[in-house]
Order: sequence, then structure tokens, then C-alpha cells
Amino acid sequence: MESPTLGHLTFDQTITALIKYTEFAKDDTYKIIVGTDSTSRTNGKNTTDYVTALVIHRIGKGGIYFWEKVSQPKAHSLRQRMYEEALISLDFARKLLDKLNKVKPQELEIEIHVDVGQVGDTREIINEIVGMVKGNGFNVKTKPEAYGASNVADRYT
Repeated sequence: MESPTLGHLTFDQTITALIKYTEFAKDDTYKIIVGTDSTSRTNGKNTTDYVTALVIHRIGKGGIYFWEKVSQPKAHSLRQRMYEEALISLDFARKLLDKLNKVKPQELEIEIHVDVGQVGDTREIINEIVGMVKGNGFNVKTKPEAYGASNVADRYT
């Protein structure tokens, strides 16, 4: 993973950084956010780049974030891309939760931010995507509240 603050980190190093950050001010409230954004490339590669952001928000006091990018064969439709973004976020959130529970069980909830909203082309699939995320046991935010996907991850697509 990449961090503007800490540089390149392995997944385990990212977990360690997350734990250190949340232990620094134990009395503060934290939000752990996972969001994915994507962009399709047609520059001869025909790929879709997906960027997943992990945001640790210390409520009222800022935060830190990490991100990683993967390329996959080009998505054929906006619907396919939005589903893939949500599935990547779900997979990442599950891995994160598993690792956090092994290293140090905590009362940290993971919130998934999806890049769909009531306005625009994604409004037709918002209920499907939200239902899928909730059905997997995670809280979900959509645009304009989904800054993990639409602002942080979007910055690196």
C-alpha cells in the first residue's frame, strides 16, 4: 500500500500503522473507512484501474490514509465497474477485519464508501450496491458522503 505520510508499506505494515495511529489518542473516536474508485483506460491496454483507499479518521482531528491500485481487464459497463468497486472494497474490508482481529481485537467498525449516488448514472443501481454491502455486514455511505471513494481513492485513479 502507499501512504503520503509513510511511503510504501506492506499490508501488515499498514495494519501496524493503523493500530499505532488509533492507540496514539485512545480516548478519541475513530472511523475506519474503505472505498474504491476506478477509471477505464483505452490507451492500448484496455484495462480498468481500481484504487482502494483505507482512511483512518480521527473524528474532529483529521486522519491518515493509505491506497493501492490494481488493474483488471476493462469493465464492459458502468454497472460492472460499480459492482467491481464494491466487491474490491468488501474483500479488502474483510481482510482488514480478519487481520485486525488477529493482531489486536478492537471495537473499530469498518465503513464502506461506494461511488454511487442519487444523482447521475449510478442512481439506477444504488439500492443494489448498498444492499450488497449491508448484506455483508458493513455500514455503507453513498455520494456525497462517500468521501473515501469519491475523494480519497479518486485522487489516485
